[in-house]
Amino acid sequence: METRQWTFRVYLDDAEIGSHRFSLTDFGEVREIRTEAKFNVPFLFFSVYTYRHRNTERWAGECLQAIESETDVNGDRYSVLGATKDRSFVVSAVRGNTENQSILPECVTTFAYWDRGFLLEPRLLNTQTGAYVNVEVELIGADVINVRNELIPSLHYRLMGNNIEVDLWYSRDSEWLALESVTKGGRRLRYELT
Repeated sequence: METRQWTFRVYLDDAEIGSHRFSLTDFGEVREIRTEAKFNVPFLFFSVYTYRHRNTERWAGECLQAIESETDVNGDRYSVLGATKDRSFVVSAVRGNTENQSILPECVTTFAYWDRGFLLEPRLLNTQTGAYVNVEVELIGADVINVRNELIPSLHYRLMGNNIEVDLWYSRDSEWLALESVTKGGRRLRYELT
């Protein structure tokens, strides 16, 4: 059994607003990823935005086998449950009091930032909403980024879809290093590896 971890400080523009942790355990044929995100955007003495997300995924090879997630976005609650069943992947997604069920192909991939191979997929499962979304990926090119006060050669990718634009950086040996996106309000959300 081997475990790898990534912990990111999360910034909105230049203000630190929280953290996002990823823990990947390899059990041989099966891998399990656990994530936890906590963001809090203050204004004066009040919190104007809170985000909490917990997610557990079980993988066999390149295919998701099961998922369970819970998310709270400013009091709006989401949950996603999914598992392989009869050569399909069945997803139940709940937002508030509304539940939707989807039957997807047997081999589904999430926004698995920790595994650069996910960038080859044309559709990805959103672990917060349960939506199965079309995406496109563009290799921006070679770059150098600052990680833990060290300049690291990297490859820069852009992931795009409906209301999605995320920039990702990976080391030459495919280690996830950083993430950036622009929020609906035009502010920059940034992940820095600790």
